[in-house]
Amino acid sequence: MKVVVMFDYKLLSALNSIIENQSFELAAKKLFISQSAISQRIKSLEEAVGQPILIRNQPIMPTKAGEKLLSHYKKVQQLESELLPNLLPDKPLKPLNIAIAVNADSLATWFIRAITPVVEQELIELNIIIEHENNTLDKLRSGEAIGAVSTQEKPLKGYRSFTLGKMEYCLVASKSFKEKYFSKGVSKKTLKMAPAISYDHKDDMHTAYIAKHFTLAATEYYCHTVKSSEAFVGLAKAGVAYCLLPKLQIEQELNSGELIDLCPDKQLIRHLYWHSWVLVKGVNKSLSQEIIRAGQAILS
Repeated sequence: MKVVVMFDYKLLSALNSIIENQSFELAAKKLFISQSAISQRIKSLEEAVGQPILIRNQPIMPTKAGEKLLSHYKKVQQLESELLPNLLPDKPLKPLNIAIAVNADSLATWFIRAITPVVEQELIELNIIIEHENNTLDKLRSGEAIGAVSTQEKPLKGYRSFTLGKMEYCLVASKSFKEKYFSKGVSKKTLKMAPAISYDHKDDMHTAYIAKHFTLAATEYYCHTVKSSEAFVGLAKAGVAYCLLPKLQIEQELNSGELIDLCPDKQLIRHLYWHSWVLVKGVNKSLSQEIIRAGQAILS
């Protein structure tokens, strides 16, 4: 006999609130219930699915089952938020919250132009989650975002992917930096003494590039860590480091000679895709379509 589990959405709301607030106590206050009540809701949900849904550490994390429940809950919320404005006689007074996962380089180059038309016309509240292009789909998987820019083409179950185009990167530095560190050319020897920049410890773009073209391990040179694509440009222009940057971001600097392409014969290309829910509708669909349209126009 097949067992059918009917979810009580109060229980799913408790799970979502705990993850968002990273605290049973704060989550309970947000839901105007006691801490023991919210603990009981989680216990009831775990009993319903027959397995743990939370990893009770710091930070509090959902288990694989918890991620699936959160994703389902977020999708239901999305459908409700899109349905209500169509049922009400007047325009909604409360903005629709839309969370999108995007990589820093896209945000610094083409993404703002893509979303501007919809943001100007619709009553929405954007939550732009900045994540590595290889990891943005994790935000879809967990239900934190309804769409994502990714380097991965294959969509998750229940989602679709659309080709946006390609992002071309080049290794750049200022003229003064080149004269100081690379007067004899960019080589394994000169790279060991020149300071580079990476986004954070998860960023493997720079290390993979250097390893591929110069067979140099990350431990053999030093590298600043700066979590800002705009700061990459600033530091490179200031002559204190060299780095990989999207050509789209520094066209003016390359044309003026403020930044110099150190290895014009060694380009790096990343193909980008937009992922969105199969059932996306309403404002979310309009936003998704505009991202695809603008992305393909700019990145082709």
